[in-house]
Amino acid sequence: MTARQIIEMALAYASLTKADLALRLGWSPQLLNKRLNTGKFSVEEWEQIGKAIGANCRIAFTFPDGKEVS
Repeated sequence: MTARQIIEMALAYASLTKADLALRLGWSPQLLNKRLNTGKFSVEEWEQIGKAIGANCRIAFTFPDGKEVS
């Protein structure tokens, strides 16, 4: 799944548009679209997106033995 797909699914669940997200992030709609096209977001930006849509963003690696690095 791409970053665009994840964000678009989250927006649909939150009943928000990409324009709503751009506004909440303080980004132009053009900048958000460009970033969605490249799929490149920093961990901090993922956290900001989560906050903007009212969700927790959790980025972690979980190993087969249950160890998690986040």
